[in-house]
Amino acid sequence: MNKNRQNLRMEHKKRKRKRIFLWVLVPLLVLAVGSSAYLAYLYNVAKTSAEESFDTEFKRETKYREEAVNPDQDNVSVLFIGVDGSESRDYGDATRSDALMLATFNVKDKSVKLVSIPRDSYVYIDEVGYYTRINHAHSYGGPALTMQTVEDLLEIPIDYFVRLDFYAFMDVVDALGGIEVEVPYEIWEKDAEDNNGAIHLQPGVQELNGEEALALARTRKLDNDMERGKRQQQILQAILDKAISVGAITKYPEIMRDISENTKTNLTFEEMKSFVNYALSGDLQIENLQLKGSDSTINGAYYYQLDETALEELKAVLQSHLELEGTSVAKKDENELTN
Repeated sequence: MNKNRQNLRMEHKKRKRKRIFLWVLVPLLVLAVGSSAYLAYLYNVAKTSAEESFDTEFKRETKYREEAVNPDQDNVSVLFIGVDGSESRDYGDATRSDALMLATFNVKDKSVKLVSIPRDSYVYIDEVGYYTRINHAHSYGGPALTMQTVEDLLEIPIDYFVRLDFYAFMDVVDALGGIEVEVPYEIWEKDAEDNNGAIHLQPGVQELNGEEALALARTRKLDNDMERGKRQQQILQAILDKAISVGAITKYPEIMRDISENTKTNLTFEEMKSFVNYALSGDLQIENLQLKGSDSTINGAYYYQLDETALEELKAVLQSHLELEGTSVAKKDENELTN
């Protein structure tokens, strides 16, 4: 082979490699630009949704914080308040809370402790000056009084609240395409509009839509508030598992819009972004804890009577998790609280 032919062949190979490189590079660049554009779109949707959900009129002082906290740097708590509001339950400001879930966040070890608070817990509500069900606090004073009541009960600061109604819950589950959970027994339950027996579920692991998941979260006919709380934690975990799955990212805009329409919070968008660090840590630890107690009848009415010893232990665990000054660590193993 002469030198000219060899040079031409080498040049042809170079051009061929260049074409192959371009065929590979161009799709990758398109994907990269597309992903960046989609991430920017998601960011803008999230920002708009957060701004729509932000309660501009909410104001509250607490004796448990001397300075404002920053969830990007500080240990904080968030109280999730599920209210029993729907088109058929137009209670206005008198809406009661149907579910209370407290989350404490430790910024150093990126851990979360999740406590389900039974709606019929017999507690003292300072605003009215007597003991009654904890879910009445919302009807007396909205999120602010609910936060204060939980603070007084657990002796920790409640920094933020997220208040959502039936529709926000159902829309999120439906937007995700349903969630897989275990139904413990046969259930006949009302739907969101209080139609009796509208939801019928058989026992076993299965995929539920929004209405069905709501029925499972609300029912307690064959057990009690404690078991109901455990189910709500399991449902929340199923939602989180589905939300972080690969296919769920395309659903995020719809989910965020659905949430913003039926949610109020005192979290700003900047504060919300801080919690992303927990999900990205790669070692997120979520521990489910229980407020132990027993069924009780007081003056002819049903209440969930909290166990005082278990309550004190739970207080210590949460105070320790938030690293509050002057608090003690629970003497008993935290695992006992999860049983």
